[in-house]
Amino acid sequence: MQLKIGLIGLGRIGKIHYNNIRQQIPEAEVVAVSDVSNDYSQCDVAGIDADELIAHSGIDAVVICSPTDTHASYIEQCARAGKHVFCEKPLDLSLARIKETLKVVQECGIKLMLGFNRRFDPNFLKIKALVTDGKIGEPQLVKITSRDPAPPSLDYLKSSGGLFLDMTIHDFDMARYIMGKEVKQVYAAAAVLTGGAVAEAGDIDTAIITLKFGDGSMAVIDNSRKAVYGYDQRLEVFGSEGMANVDNNKPDNHVFYHAGGVQSSLPLHFFMERYTASYLMEMRLFVQAILEGKEIPVDGMDGLKAVMIANAATKSYKENRPVFIEEIEV
Repeated sequence: MQLKIGLIGLGRIGKIHYNNIRQQIPEAEVVAVSDVSNDYSQCDVAGIDADELIAHSGIDAVVICSPTDTHASYIEQCARAGKHVFCEKPLDLSLARIKETLKVVQECGIKLMLGFNRRFDPNFLKIKALVTDGKIGEPQLVKITSRDPAPPSLDYLKSSGGLFLDMTIHDFDMARYIMGKEVKQVYAAAAVLTGGAVAEAGDIDTAIITLKFGDGSMAVIDNSRKAVYGYDQRLEVFGSEGMANVDNNKPDNHVFYHAGGVQSSLPLHFFMERYTASYLMEMRLFVQAILEGKEIPVDGMDGLKAVMIANAATKSYKENRPVFIEEIEV
């Protein structure tokens, strides 16, 4: 049996999912695609209007990779049409809108998976397994470094929702996932240190966020929009019985020692290279969950909680104080 999929949005991530399904997931088939550009020159399936795609009787599930402000409406439309959904993060920038959409999803009984792909990186999966198996004891502290090689365009920044909702939201989800605990308090310090498009958009580009969980354990996240040496993705978890960490992926592992110093390759340049395996894994798990009736590994509530933490971080930064999650209206 094959899962028949429709895909909405053929930007960078949409093309990744399209190629993964077509080339590496034989249990699924892309039946049709839709994009506002109406450019389907790189696709070998039908290109149709999004409404037509969602109503298509031959489609079982829809992968949504369109702009954030379309996600909630498309999800609700899919739910009412009885289509399961994989949607890129965030579900929406508004907590109230997310809540409305999750209610529709629940009422219609479809499966909804959010695209927090970093959970499925092979390195991070190993760290999670060490925590789950009790190898490091009781987890007490997780440290996450997430830095982009360069800021996105001004147009993107203006509609992204800001650093915390666009970029750090992955780290908020990872902190919850690795620790297996819920965040109770958030403190964020941030600044604009690179200027340029970030400053023009009224956003921030550098931040340190401290999360406190219900049992007193903590997470520390540091972000930058501009790491000149590449895509910097590192994680460490410390516990009562030990510590485990993950360093950056590189194109090769050579180290050159010479009289002038020591040299090695820079980290992989961007997220499409760094998380190639995790994009494939998350889509495989989505397909399996539908075909085999399994539980979705990242659901709508995970998306809601990540946005709540992001909103608390924004409030903390603006008011220069720790913010309890319970202060954030749901």
